[in-house]
Amino acid sequence: MTNKKNQFPKTMVVITLIIVGLVIATFYSLTRNDAVAPTNEFEEIPNIEGQPTLGNEGAPVTVIEFGDYKCPACKAWDESIFPLLKESYIDTGKVNYSYINTPFHGEESVLAALASESVWDQDPEGFWNFHKEVFQQQPDVQNHDDAWITPEKLIEIAEQVNVNVDLDQLMNDIVNQTYVDEVLNDQAQVEKFNVSLTPSIFINDTMVEDPFDYDTIVKLIEENLEENERE
Repeated sequence: MTNKKNQFPKTMVVITLIIVGLVIATFYSLTRNDAVAPTNEFEEIPNIEGQPTLGNEGAPVTVIEFGDYKCPACKAWDESIFPLLKESYIDTGKVNYSYINTPFHGEESVLAALASESVWDQDPEGFWNFHKEVFQQQPDVQNHDDAWITPEKLIEIAEQVNVNVDLDQLMNDIVNQTYVDEVLNDQAQVEKFNVSLTPSIFINDTMVEDPFDYDTIVKLIEENLEENERE
């Protein structure tokens, strides 16, 4: 398996560059002067079919994070806001939470996204331990630009958290980009909903202006819960 890990087909590099090119192009198109502001109400909720989802599937409110495993702000949100949300709303069945890969930080982000899709497919329950640990392994902000996400590192993380996955299959899925279509589908959602920053947080069809403003998140959740009760 050691030799296998170090073999990277040329197709992997080519496809990765294509994905990264799409991500970079989207990022710059959304951050021009005529870009849509990062707070908005949309006519529909981002599509979470097939996305990693935690909590009651029938919950009246959906919280969606557009996130990047290499993004320091996403790590901070996962450590500070997500636990509050989970305790008060996800664990109580009022809200479900979904994560959509938004690989704005280049090839490493794409590798993590591909690995996460494989883990989600193989072990949905264990996925969340993997998800959390990838953020935990992120270097501090001062070393943010250091290269650290590799296929080997992702396998190491999967081993550390004891997810119920076939590690050879996980490596194969990363190297051969088995889930490239899922990552491209996520990218389509990024474009459709004018996501230009990570993390971007949706409460149903509304993008929160400041993802770290927990009071506003609670207000929007409660308003949606009340509306659901009236219907």
